[in-house]
Amino acid sequence: MQDLTSGSVARHLLKTTSFMLVTMIFQTLYFLVDLYWVGHLGKEAIAAVAIAGNLMFVVLGMTQMLAVGTTALISHAVGRKNHDEALHVFNQSQVMSAVVGVAFFVVAWALRGAYANSLAADEATAVMAREYLAWFLPAMGLQFFMVAMGAALRGVGNFKPGMVVSSTTVLLNMVLAPILMFGWGTNRPMGVAGTALSTFVAVIAGTIWLAMYFRSAAGYLHFVPADWKPQFGMWGRVLKIGLPAGAEFALMSIYLFIVYSVSRPFGAAAQAGFGIGLRIIQSGFMPVVALGFAVGPVAGQNFGARNAQRVRETFRTAIIMAVGAMVLFAIACRFVPEPMMRIFTSEPDVIAVGRDYLHIISWTFIASGIIYVSSSMFQAMGNTLPSLAASFIRIVTVAIATFVMAGMTGFTLNWIWYLSTGSVVMQLVISLLLLQREFRRRLTFETVHA
Repeated sequence: MQDLTSGSVARHLLKTTSFMLVTMIFQTLYFLVDLYWVGHLGKEAIAAVAIAGNLMFVVLGMTQMLAVGTTALISHAVGRKNHDEALHVFNQSQVMSAVVGVAFFVVAWALRGAYANSLAADEATAVMAREYLAWFLPAMGLQFFMVAMGAALRGVGNFKPGMVVSSTTVLLNMVLAPILMFGWGTNRPMGVAGTALSTFVAVIAGTIWLAMYFRSAAGYLHFVPADWKPQFGMWGRVLKIGLPAGAEFALMSIYLFIVYSVSRPFGAAAQAGFGIGLRIIQSGFMPVVALGFAVGPVAGQNFGARNAQRVRETFRTAIIMAVGAMVLFAIACRFVPEPMMRIFTSEPDVIAVGRDYLHIISWTFIASGIIYVSSSMFQAMGNTLPSLAASFIRIVTVAIATFVMAGMTGFTLNWIWYLSTGSVVMQLVISLLLLQREFRRRLTFETVHA
């Protein structure tokens, strides 16, 4: 356990962010290497993996529902020096992750065929999407356990175990993917299914390894079977904080569903170009994502300790870091989008779509970085509804306008990218206004602390 309620806020953020950034780097390397190998199978394979990968945002939404609530409640308990409560939250979160993970797998497995058929631009893409999902879905179902354990460790300020386990399993995934895809040494190439199987194997290894950290009763957090009986009051506390945060990722999956649906008439090349561009953006956002994971426990522990000044300082420092990172990434996507696309594909029509997407969306990066930090602050203070409201307004606006524009003469995908750019600016304004209101309402204990 690490006390984040004293010492330099900037140093705490840099230290915790660095641990998460290492994890993010390895995960990003996997995504990019995976995309590189899949690109050798053609644009249909790229589109298939992109369509199937859209379900990752559903999983992210559901795991964040558990992770955000778990991290917030544990960090608050740590800030109050209440070890028993932190331990209780940890064990109940593991039970919740098991229930939700199994439920997701059962439902997704039953609907995988209909999902692939509804979004794929052609039958070849749909077939490969179904093959990929056959192994990808078990991996995602099991990942609920890893996320819940990692969230608990972040709540106590211990980022290192998650970094070590995640980085190592990602390396395992990167090694196995091309072997299984192309049948190196086995003479049994599995195609896109091979990369999904490699993910499944890596998640199994990571889950078992991470669970080893909680075996000893001497640890600050450890498994207590007596606490595994479901306590719905505690589940309600976790969900009250986590459900709105998880819903934000669900809204993102809706946005992606809309894009893939509207892009179907433009063919597999358009879906592949968008899929590659999206992966590049996810990679570039890596520093801000890592920073967001750091902001939650740092601000959360200080919120639990009733130190309003340090909560505000965490926000100000994180904003400076986020803007610095996003400026550099925006410059890259504005001036060299095509070379980045060429790393993963040589098909001109795919490159053209991705190039235009990166060029236009790059205008949103600074605003998106600030939004991400603001969302983490809402999570740290235990009220994620304002963040959800801002995301909901944005996605509804984009959804309605996209379907209206899709029926217009001369409609192109670039219209969606420009629309998304404007909607992000709108979300930024709403988020900052709601966050300032939240500061005024929830940081009233400043005089008490002093």
